[in-house]
Amino acid sequence: MTANLLDFDLEGLAAFCERLGEKRFRATQLFRWIHQRGAADFDQMSDLAKSLRQKLKTTAHVEGLQVLSRHDSKDGTIKWLFDVGNGDAVETVFIPEDDRGTLCISSQAGCAVGCRFCSTGHQGFSRNLTTGEIVAQLWFAEHFLRKHLNTGERVISNVVMMGMGEPLQNYNALIPALKTMLDDHGYGLSRRRVTVSTSGVVPMMDRLGLDSPVALAVSLHAPDDELRDNLVPLNRKYPLAELMEACNRYLKHAPRDFITFEYCMLDGVNDQPRHAHQLIELVRHYGHGDSGKGPGKGVWCKFNLIPFNPFPESGLTRSPQNQVVAFAKILSDAGIVTTVRKTRGDDIDAACGQLAGDVKDRTRVGERIAQQRVVMLKPVRTFDVEAKETFKP
Repeated sequence: MTANLLDFDLEGLAAFCERLGEKRFRATQLFRWIHQRGAADFDQMSDLAKSLRQKLKTTAHVEGLQVLSRHDSKDGTIKWLFDVGNGDAVETVFIPEDDRGTLCISSQAGCAVGCRFCSTGHQGFSRNLTTGEIVAQLWFAEHFLRKHLNTGERVISNVVMMGMGEPLQNYNALIPALKTMLDDHGYGLSRRRVTVSTSGVVPMMDRLGLDSPVALAVSLHAPDDELRDNLVPLNRKYPLAELMEACNRYLKHAPRDFITFEYCMLDGVNDQPRHAHQLIELVRHYGHGDSGKGPGKGVWCKFNLIPFNPFPESGLTRSPQNQVVAFAKILSDAGIVTTVRKTRGDDIDAACGQLAGDVKDRTRVGERIAQQRVVMLKPVRTFDVEAKETFKP
């Protein structure tokens, strides 16, 4: 079987070329052809020696993922469904904005974490993606978009590992993929513009800080262990105290001065003023580590409040906008930078928490989530505030 060159970062490709009897600079040339120019045909790679091209034809290939479907949102968001074989499919989303183009990439076929509010988690888990399958999403999207938009310039400026799956549970495939994204001979992305989102796999957070420190987003979603145990089951293994200390440790290596805490706003579940005040106390208690970053206590993080995108199996509903704004104001008034994420692509089920793909579940997730479900009462609301999208102290 020949090797798929999308599976290699530059170091891996150099080792592969050495096994063919070639020098390192050939790997750099090959890497540029694949990632900067989107080439898959070795005959197109005109500055490679003919003898090397002949070797590559018998030992290697460049193979992306088959596109099963594409959906275009009225807001410009594009969602692709990719076939990853054996009945599994994953989704990838491109989100265009005035100052950036963001690609949301999947790391697993399904997800084993089983968060209550995530459509992917309710589908269960099939398998980890390979490095090549992770990189192939960026490889395809970047070069498709250049043709689609008729430009020779780079289109994707930001990558977020926030698609299907928990990236840090697929660590060995994730790291070479991140290195390819960051490599100047590949996609040349800034560490500040590549974000890994995790539900809190503490040991792997520590390893990521050493191996490939990129921007980190932590799916928090609750201010105490009791509630988070129910919403994010991984919390039972790595409770908030361990998670927050890991965040402090990560800040010593992070390219940004803060960790982003993602917080999905669930009506009557985690969106009350008392929850906001609990979050402030949580951050203040653990936010004074010796990271050497951040101007003071409690401001080494940023909160990103996410409007929930409902789906029937969750049994949850979206917090009203006035409640989200009031919640954000409490955090902001306490000196914590707080944003409310704009909902993009929800008309094509491409918004946060909606990616589901098509997965052959091996985890009996439906039974597990049904057993975990608890009844949460919704309190009466008695106030209204003017809606805003971004709050800064």
